[in-house]
Amino acid sequence: MYNDILKIGSVTIIHGYGLMIAIGLIVGMLVGERRAKKRALNPDEIDNLTFLCAILGFVCGKILFCIVEWRAFLNNPWDVLKTNGFVVYGGIIGGILVAYVWCRRRKLPFWEYFDVVLPSVALVQGFGRIGCFLAGCCYGRRTDAWCGIAFSHSDFAPNGVKLIPTQLLSSVGMFIIAGILLWYARKPRKVGMTGAWYLILYSIGRFLVEF
Repeated sequence: MYNDILKIGSVTIIHGYGLMIAIGLIVGMLVGERRAKKRALNPDEIDNLTFLCAILGFVCGKILFCIVEWRAFLNNPWDVLKTNGFVVYGGIIGGILVAYVWCRRRKLPFWEYFDVVLPSVALVQGFGRIGCFLAGCCYGRRTDAWCGIAFSHSDFAPNGVKLIPTQLLSSVGMFIIAGILLWYARKPRKVGMTGAWYLILYSIGRFLVEF
């Protein structure tokens, strides 16, 4: 539960949250490239989509976070913008939109790339939730259960209080979803179905964690 992995003086060189996102992007990209080759798709386009979706996904996730936290944003916009907070639904919507536009401009089969990329998105989210755990954001409610975890150096979660580790539950859930999608996509499926199952399974998992 330490977000500052490497510090030199008062300057943090490596943040745990950012490090896990970076690891997730690399793993997701490599898995996507391999699956694209098997489907006679251009693996270089997976790299392009990873780069574009990561950027616009982050921007849209931050925009939706500002909308959700609009009172805090109006009071002090910079404090809201500089936090780690963003809404993942905004990132998913932004990523899908930029991928669609990119495929249209490049005359690529969007739905085939959609099916290749979405299991990788689940992998990225699995690593990203570990980053949330290190930072202490997206924390659960208080609990006296054995599984409760108390943070001690978080800038987000209340320190010294046992909380449900929703970040780790979400991480495990996303890795399971990624495994299910990769298993499902091993056989020929109707175009768009793998991506559709990601949206269904993620929505169910997110509902359960939020509930």
